[in-house]
Amino acid sequence: MTESTAQRESVLPRAGPLRGLRVIDAGTMIAGPLAATQLADFGADVIKVEIPGVGDSMRHWAPVKDGHSLWWKVIGRNKRLITLTLSKPEGQDIFRDLVRGADIVIENYRPGTFERWGFSHAQLAAINPGLVLVRVSGFGQTGPYAKRGGYGTIAEAFSGIPSFTGFPDRPPTLPGFPMADSVASTFAAMSAMFAIYNRHRNGGKGQEIDVSLYEPLFRLVEAQVIGFDQLGIVKQRQGNRLAEDSPRNTYRTRDGRWIGISASSQRTFERLAEAIGMPAWSSSRWRPASWPQPPY
Repeated sequence: MTESTAQRESVLPRAGPLRGLRVIDAGTMIAGPLAATQLADFGADVIKVEIPGVGDSMRHWAPVKDGHSLWWKVIGRNKRLITLTLSKPEGQDIFRDLVRGADIVIENYRPGTFERWGFSHAQLAAINPGLVLVRVSGFGQTGPYAKRGGYGTIAEAFSGIPSFTGFPDRPPTLPGFPMADSVASTFAAMSAMFAIYNRHRNGGKGQEIDVSLYEPLFRLVEAQVIGFDQLGIVKQRQGNRLAEDSPRNTYRTRDGRWIGISASSQRTFERLAEAIGMPAWSSSRWRPASWPQPPY
């Protein structure tokens, strides 16, 4: 789709609770575009901005089938596609025209890039006071690390999660998927809808939303954060086990496969014991001599 036809193309009515919401996906790779994808999945009209002749980098990510990235098929779904060179005046003018009719703009460039192109929150709000500008970056728009580039792997390491993920006799383990990007994108989409609700209920003005890649991960492990703050507990690697939950592990089955089991409440444990033919295990008076005493 060319730059000129994108604005003239008629949009087929879409189903979903977000129908009628216009979103400009000006992000790249995963975090920003995935947030826009989540909104598109619920009916928002998302216009995806790509670099002319190059496209989004996700177009080249494996797995690839028949020369096309399957990952791109997933993250680019339900979007209308245009190309703009945002670093050039013509592309910037077209982008501003798009902003006039948009509800949300999502970007995940390094902080300062949008400002260099003339797209600061104040500048875009002057065009469209109701606009919600969602900004995703490695370390946020402010602070001592704001100007640093940040990928998801860096954010995952920075969050501290790998320090207690893995087995105690092995190195810290990173997730096998872009966890930081995926979590940040979900928080970005959720925050965008908070801002839209606030705009609807409390005065009609938009907001600027600042989402870093590492901070949403703290929300997932806040029990560890407060445990350290209040009790000095430093969580250690325990493989698949949890100090707060037992039994909890992966177990090999008779047919050579694996099953994950967690019995985090007394009632769940009783049902597990019954299911495996060991109802006596659920009795508080029964303990094998080989079981170690709990450290609490």
